[in-house]
Amino acid sequence: MAVTEGSRTHLGACPHDCPDTCSMVVTITDGKVDKVRGNGDHPFTRGGLCVKVTDYPNHVYSADRITTPLERVGPKGSGQFRPISWDTALDRIAERYCEIIATDGPEAILPYSYLGNMGILNGLTVGDRFFNGLGTSVSERTFCDGGAITAYIMTLGPTAAVDPESLVHSKYIVIWACNVLSNNLHLWPFIEQAQANGAKVVVIDPMRHRTAEKADWHLQIRPGTDAALALAMMHVIFAEGLADEDFLANHTVGAAELAEHVQQYTPEWAAKQTGLAADDIRTLAREYAAAEPSMIRIGVAIERSAAGGNAARAIFCLPALVGAWRHVGGGVLQMPIWAFPVNWDDLHGPHPRADEVRIVNQWRLGDALTGQLDGPPVRSLFVYNSNPAVVIAGQQAVLAGLAREDLFTVVSEHFMTDTARYADIVLPATMAMEQNDLMFSWGHLYLTYNPQMIEPVGESVPNNELFRRLAARMGLDDPWFSLSDDEQLARALDWSAPQMEGITLDRLKTEGYARLNVPEAGAYAPHAAGGFLTPSGKVELVSSMAAGGNFVAPLFRQGIPGNQDGSPVDALPTWRPPVEVGADARFPLALISPKSHAFLNSQYGNMDRQLDQQGPPRLALHPDDAASRGIAHGDRVRVFNDRGAVLAVARVTDQVAAGVAAMPMGHWASGSEGGLSVNALNATRYADIGRAPTFSDTAVQVERA
Repeated sequence: MAVTEGSRTHLGACPHDCPDTCSMVVTITDGKVDKVRGNGDHPFTRGGLCVKVTDYPNHVYSADRITTPLERVGPKGSGQFRPISWDTALDRIAERYCEIIATDGPEAILPYSYLGNMGILNGLTVGDRFFNGLGTSVSERTFCDGGAITAYIMTLGPTAAVDPESLVHSKYIVIWACNVLSNNLHLWPFIEQAQANGAKVVVIDPMRHRTAEKADWHLQIRPGTDAALALAMMHVIFAEGLADEDFLANHTVGAAELAEHVQQYTPEWAAKQTGLAADDIRTLAREYAAAEPSMIRIGVAIERSAAGGNAARAIFCLPALVGAWRHVGGGVLQMPIWAFPVNWDDLHGPHPRADEVRIVNQWRLGDALTGQLDGPPVRSLFVYNSNPAVVIAGQQAVLAGLAREDLFTVVSEHFMTDTARYADIVLPATMAMEQNDLMFSWGHLYLTYNPQMIEPVGESVPNNELFRRLAARMGLDDPWFSLSDDEQLARALDWSAPQMEGITLDRLKTEGYARLNVPEAGAYAPHAAGGFLTPSGKVELVSSMAAGGNFVAPLFRQGIPGNQDGSPVDALPTWRPPVEVGADARFPLALISPKSHAFLNSQYGNMDRQLDQQGPPRLALHPDDAASRGIAHGDRVRVFNDRGAVLAVARVTDQVAAGVAAMPMGHWASGSEGGLSVNALNATRYADIGRAPTFSDTAVQVERA
């Protein structure tokens, strides 16, 4: 595109892994990004942006940005590279891939990507066709909501269910394991409006965070015990005759079995598990059942414990028990992503059968790189849209694997991340304003178009162009790689779906965004008369899918059927205690690692303004726990278990309960004292459903450093 002198504005879309998917107004002056602001006309963005992106031009033009392909010239991890041409970089990759395929087979190549970019063209699936075409190992992506989504589909099916804007009509809102003000900021005005209209807002979370401070009631639950609370709520609802018997009879499967099953889960029993008062558990259940309509906003963190999947299953059952689905503003808000008719199968490309290819769960990357998994050794790792050296557990194993001299690593990135420092080849990637894309959302019902607004900085290229070039070098004849951006978008969505009526790519290019063709928020109660998307067409309190074993929702599994570990799944939501917390007296504190306020996972962990906002790595510790260890506010502390040790600054506060410590994730290990961050402490165990992570089932000890 030609650089245009003068100033002009464009409507764009925030590309980040956030439910808000903001519509942005971008000012371009003399061909450069000048400023960004939230689109005041967008019904969800409403003119605001979060602290992560309000200075986005500094991100685009940072002096630290990677702008040319690089080749390593120093030891792995040293960050020593020299510039090379694109042709040289592509030749190096193709030569090594041909060698690896010839000697060890394509499964010795492991791709690794997640949601560092949310675009349909450049996001989660952009490399799948290339790697499936080569026959490489398949990366199973389950460590961010894979368990909760699997539980959701088991219970309700792949339904959008709730329009987030309908929360203004709710009378009782339970925010469960979600810090809305830090990680779903643009939902808060709808909650605040409901609160002003008389709704009661309840937050269930181990931490009294920004959102809990604004709630009417905060229940400070012990980490990993959410299933116990939800099961006890069901006990009260059935025992006290608070259930909507008509809705249960007509629109659910398994109500009688569930009622009998939860008799064992009394409030007194749950109080011992959760640390909450039995009377508070009864009050919560009674108020939730009596309010019409009642709404639950569930967060990603709900799945991150041994019983996380069962906790999600139990919570997803609750609205059916009280008939909340009958009402606008009633039900459960998890991910309205299912409203978007994305052709995931086409985006993934040709699907190898599960018995034809090795599947490596991304949560086990450290094991894969250090030879702990079956199959051929991983001889090459290709990373894009992710920074696994920071964002996944088992950090020391991941770093040890990345340091292997025999591992050929390619990373496509904006900055020299902790992962990129270990690469053999680093490729420069474009940012949002430098590429075309279209965003669905996992937090609202608007498609948002993002046009290329400026020339790419340096020699950076969009992800889809990167894989076009690699496909040509490797001789892949998949016609997908010859399609233009618009042609790829034409195939990426089912434009004939009812929810797309009146929406065209041309309209999106002109208007910037469009609400899916579903009723407005004040009239949207899609399950008032049932019609759930489960095999039975009803809410499956007893899940028919549980008989299939530990399956994973297709979005995260690249559509490959079959099981990887074959472990059973409970047909009824069931209590399972934490595995690690409380199991070893040497490590008496339960550690949680919530998302940071100023970082988006690890993104912006290198930017000065966001670092100033977030501050250094801090450990929140209850005053009693601090006092018993001789720790004062501001002291340097060592947080440790058998997997590693991390240094932090103590933040002594009653925002966490006694026995709980909190250390937000997102700080880069390379920028942290001691060279490790919080994921050095977390284990790579799976939760009970969908091979979800167990970030919140970590036991540690803390001492003064």
